[in-house]
Amino acid sequence: MIKAHWQRWRRNLARFLPRTLRGRFVLIMIVGVLTAQLASYTIWTSQVRSSQLEQLDELSRNVAYSVASTMRFFRSLPYEYRHIVLDQLRNMGGTRFFVSVNERRIPVEDIGSGPEKALVVDNFREILTRELSIDDVLVEFSRPETLRVYNNEVLLHDLPPRWGQHSLLMEPLSPPILVVQMELGPETWLYVATLLPVPDLFNENRWISGERLLAGFMVLLTVIGLSLLGIRSVTRPLARLARAARQLGDDLDAPPLRETGPREVAATAAAFNRMQERICEQVDERERLFSAISHDLKTPITRLRLRAEMLDDPQQRERFCASLDELDLLVKGALASVKGFDLHEAVEAVDPRRVVEELAEELALQGGQVAVEGHAEPLPVKPLAFKRCLANLLENAMFYGRHAEVTLHEGREHLTILIRDHGPGIPEAQRERVFAPFVRLEPSRSRHTGGSGLGLGIARHIARAMGGEIALANHPDGGLLVTLTVPRRDECNTLQH
Repeated sequence: MIKAHWQRWRRNLARFLPRTLRGRFVLIMIVGVLTAQLASYTIWTSQVRSSQLEQLDELSRNVAYSVASTMRFFRSLPYEYRHIVLDQLRNMGGTRFFVSVNERRIPVEDIGSGPEKALVVDNFREILTRELSIDDVLVEFSRPETLRVYNNEVLLHDLPPRWGQHSLLMEPLSPPILVVQMELGPETWLYVATLLPVPDLFNENRWISGERLLAGFMVLLTVIGLSLLGIRSVTRPLARLARAARQLGDDLDAPPLRETGPREVAATAAAFNRMQERICEQVDERERLFSAISHDLKTPITRLRLRAEMLDDPQQRERFCASLDELDLLVKGALASVKGFDLHEAVEAVDPRRVVEELAEELALQGGQVAVEGHAEPLPVKPLAFKRCLANLLENAMFYGRHAEVTLHEGREHLTILIRDHGPGIPEAQRERVFAPFVRLEPSRSRHTGGSGLGLGIARHIARAMGGEIALANHPDGGLLVTLTVPRRDECNTLQH
């Protein structure tokens, strides 16, 4: 159960992966770089945050002791002197704290959260409670634009600049203002506001600045660029190997691969070259063997034919000669199926319509009729092999329909040739079977009508060698419709070198 689930998950994941080796290498590099940057950024952020918390702890304690001293000083003043001292502080300006004495607690829109705020608030409450022996100490943070400072709840921005704005405003940074309120007596509250010189104290995005994002983006682009250059040099030999493998079945005389590059790539190229040599030797040996067999069989067949002509019984003589004709046809067909087409033939640009018209003229001499429609641009193929493919298809149409219609459709990437005969067609269940060697469908596709059952197989062999395909279908109006598709693109046409 777990194994099946794992395999299904891997198949789903493979759908989203790049198809090329270069794309997968780039994806691995991107994921690796992003993972490394994320890990390093996490470690760096943790270390910097820990360091800043230590600095904030020390700073908040120092400010708390200063606030405690200020509160202790105001508590020691007689009531009638407190307003005089406050007026002097306002007139002087530039002080570190904004201090006021109010009849009640001023409401503050408390802001901020997180460990930084908790650390500051805990330090202030602990120190003020210990230094002043007061349990009820209010420690809050406010935005400058919403801060109210007096009994009438006047805003900080509405005060004269020398009264508090110089000490509490740091435009354009606008840091949060720390507000401490403590009850000095009945209907007497001491109000102290100050700034902590810590930028972006409650800014959740302070760790992701534009400079850091730009630096990370530049690093990622640099790694991707260098990776593409490096991976291209590594995958180029593999691309050559893939092209050589596609061309192996069509051009055994192709030059061997260069055995250069990394050790694994060089070893693969060397193994491919040895395999190509062995295949060439086996193909040559096969052709020599069948040529010898064909040559050796012609002599006894000719001898038997001469003896058959000497038979007195005409019926026996006719049957004997028919058997020899069939045997000769089988030998020729076997040799043709082995050769298929000339593997050593050079690629040339041919006119497909002209080839079809030449074949139509040859078949007309045998009583066949071929109508040709459409036009096609020159096609780079092996001429004799291409002609052999079309000849087998047209001869097949002549055997069972005596009349064929050929239509050429020029496409951007493919040339499509449609061949329709007016015969009985082929059942759908038998359409793939007719491409097998020596297969003929009864009763219409009998040996007595000619042929050895190799024509369609050889035609498909040639079409696939060109990177194309042959498809069979019954025409709606009767007869068989053969569709030959040949690619024009260089990367798909494995015959074009």
